[in-house]
Amino acid sequence: MIDNSATFDIAGYGTYPVTHQPLGIETGSDSLRLVWDDGHESEFHYLWLRDNCPCTSCVSSLTREQLFEICDVPLSIRPVEAQLDGGYLHIQWDTDGHVSRFHPGWLRSHCYSEQARAARQWQPDIWDKESITTRLARYDYADMMQNDAVLLDWLRKLRDSGISLLQNTDTTPGTLQQVAARISFIRETNFGTLFDVRSKPDANTAAYTNLRLPLHTDLPTRELQPGLQFLHCLNNDALGGESILVDGFRIAEHMREQYPDDFDALSRLPMDFYNKDRHSDYRFRGPALVLDGQGTVIEVRFANFLRGPLDVPADQVMRHYRAYRTFISLTRESRFQFEYRLLPGDLLVFDNRRVLHARQAFDLQQGQRHLQGCYVDRDELLSRIRVLERTL
Repeated sequence: MIDNSATFDIAGYGTYPVTHQPLGIETGSDSLRLVWDDGHESEFHYLWLRDNCPCTSCVSSLTREQLFEICDVPLSIRPVEAQLDGGYLHIQWDTDGHVSRFHPGWLRSHCYSEQARAARQWQPDIWDKESITTRLARYDYADMMQNDAVLLDWLRKLRDSGISLLQNTDTTPGTLQQVAARISFIRETNFGTLFDVRSKPDANTAAYTNLRLPLHTDLPTRELQPGLQFLHCLNNDALGGESILVDGFRIAEHMREQYPDDFDALSRLPMDFYNKDRHSDYRFRGPALVLDGQGTVIEVRFANFLRGPLDVPADQVMRHYRAYRTFISLTRESRFQFEYRLLPGDLLVFDNRRVLHARQAFDLQQGQRHLQGCYVDRDELLSRIRVLERTL
């Protein structure tokens, strides 16, 4: 019987359940093919298999880091013998007689057929005003702090939809630090570790005034925009100040479908973003929409009030402005805007590299408005999810 976890022979800390077993093996000139009990076929190249040998000679049992280097075997490496034994793939290599043993759950999880790769592709849960109003992920602060299963569910929803709300959060200043620590460490910026969002006489950003803030992502002036943004409401009895959020991925996909040239322009033509302060000067140049190798939108970088002068070829200036105006116009449409008034104890968390946020102006003659905020990088969110998934 196959061990469903088999952590002892896996070159990492993860576990790989056996959902299907390989029934047959066919060897070719530079790869082999496994046929599984559900009819699926996996091709594995010999170089790839040798590169991923999980044995302790190839991977450090202490650090789980790879010791073997692929340049130490020839491109023409082949197996002397390849066979299935108890579901495991055993290979003896022709170069030095080295033996590799692969767990079936691991092999199936890492199959790189087009079908398998498509199934592994993460798909964001994009939203507009109507859909997020009914399915905004809401969690209780105490439950999340005390229960790792609730924490994992919260983080998955945050990863997929880019937004969530913690309610009944302790309103003691600094509580935010404890919440962020449930994920990882806080990313410090020139605004500090925790920053207080309230009107200040010496404000160095519009966020620290009572003015309306247009839709934007924070710190597009940085090479790496902060990932998660936390906004914890400590007090909010001022008139106005409602938060507005828009899923930038939803806007981007709408543009791809309805305004393809504008979408292409914003994903190719760079913009300059400046954050000029008395004691710092941050600048970054890059497109508003960032795509991965498959053309999927993975980041939105947008803040009108932090733009520098456009610097593109002359024949692209009008094209860029048309595309930029299209994007702004779409974010202003009510069908894409989710408006929410934060109450004391509410902690809004969203993906700053995806979700644009804004704030209505507010009147301090009618009360006070005090939020505390911080950032945690998206890498930390994903790492925490993976570690929790191992243990729960």
